[in-house]
Amino acid sequence: MKLLLLAATGLTSAAALSVAVAQTTPKPVPKSAAEGIAEYRKMLEDGNPAELFEAKGEDLWKTARGPAKATLQRCDLGLGAGVVKGAWVQLPRWFADTGRVQDLESRLLTCMEALQGFNAAEISATPFDKGEQATLAALAAWISAESRGQKMALPQAHAEEQRFYQLGKRAFFFRGGPMDFSCASCHGEAGKRIRLQDLPDLTQNPGDGIGFAAWPAYRVSSGEMWSMQRRLNDCYRQQRFPYPGFASDVTVALGVYMGVNARGAESIAPGLKR
Repeated sequence: MKLLLLAATGLTSAAALSVAVAQTTPKPVPKSAAEGIAEYRKMLEDGNPAELFEAKGEDLWKTARGPAKATLQRCDLGLGAGVVKGAWVQLPRWFADTGRVQDLESRLLTCMEALQGFNAAEISATPFDKGEQATLAALAAWISAESRGQKMALPQAHAEEQRFYQLGKRAFFFRGGPMDFSCASCHGEAGKRIRLQDLPDLTQNPGDGIGFAAWPAYRVSSGEMWSMQRRLNDCYRQQRFPYPGFASDVTVALGVYMGVNARGAESIAPGLKR
């Protein structure tokens, strides 16, 4: 019927058909910024540069280094000496030998000092991506990759693990600094974003491969591998807070809080970030 009406107005059959098709073809729904970013990341996943850091980390784990000329293959990450697979999704956790709750980076510092003879305090004071800090980033990439696809399962049986969860919760909601920010200012409720970046609600389980379950990660914008310690350090910078000490109790506690909240979420670490 439409074609007859259009023909009656003097349009040729080809033109009439073109107009009719244009009127009946649904217009494509524009993609949201979040969908566009997700597609961008998906395209990069096949060649995620994190794989290069994973390979480096595995080599560093197995290579005799440091004053003691020893490997890290006897390092206990919580599941027994030398056991790597599954360790990442259960960190931070309590370690009896140090009497502390430790995350991956602080535990690696313990092993590098005890087994290889490195000075943990010196490494802690080294800038990110320099010297043995670069070693820690590569080790974190490989160790986390060995648990890829597993569910976050941070233990909470020990009293100190429970205390650190509460400490992390307090730190997460603590507001201060010149901008009166807290971690919760960005990650305390659903539906927030900064620029084009959606911000997950980390007070609850954000889901598979989001938040804690995506770090460490390769940052495309800087071309660097970022550990969770570095991610938290940069969060404090954005809040205009003083930098926390590397592997300090407050950063470990924040890891406990976010990790326990993410229980059951699938780890995709090392992830890929903008």
